[in-house]
Amino acid sequence: MSTVKETVEVDVPLHTAYNQWTQFEEFPHFMEGVEQVTQIDDRHNHWTTKIGGVRREFDTEIVDQLPDERISWRTTSGDAHQKGMVRFEPVDDAHTRVELVMDIEPRGPVEKVADLMGTIDRRVKGDMRRFKQYVEERGGESGAWRGRIRPGDDGTSPL
Repeated sequence: MSTVKETVEVDVPLHTAYNQWTQFEEFPHFMEGVEQVTQIDDRHNHWTTKIGGVRREFDTEIVDQLPDERISWRTTSGDAHQKGMVRFEPVDDAHTRVELVMDIEPRGPVEKVADLMGTIDRRVKGDMRRFKQYVEERGGESGAWRGRIRPGDDGTSPL
């Protein structure tokens, strides 16, 4: 499993950065290779990606979500195996530090070679730069979900 970590500082207030990140169905606007994200309910999303000509579908579950602080998730089914966390930290009233940490298990020879060559790391770094541009150009969030999800809320163990 490979760990990818990237931090960007966005020129928007904390609540704006956090609120925009909760709009999962808008991820294709700034995440390269993400074709569609369908939010099933407050905890679950279905993803369709196409990277390097390989199409994958998988489901994710949010396992911990604390408004204006963090969102943690893991895959629950499908062709991808990953878990991660995004954290939000105020720099000042108008700027926010957004840190993404993901553990990704490359599947198949193409993904394993891409991981060894740093392609996955570069893609995540690019996605974070595009998120910065996306939220700053909007000037405000397109929506928000500010509910709290605690590990084990659904009766399962956390991560």
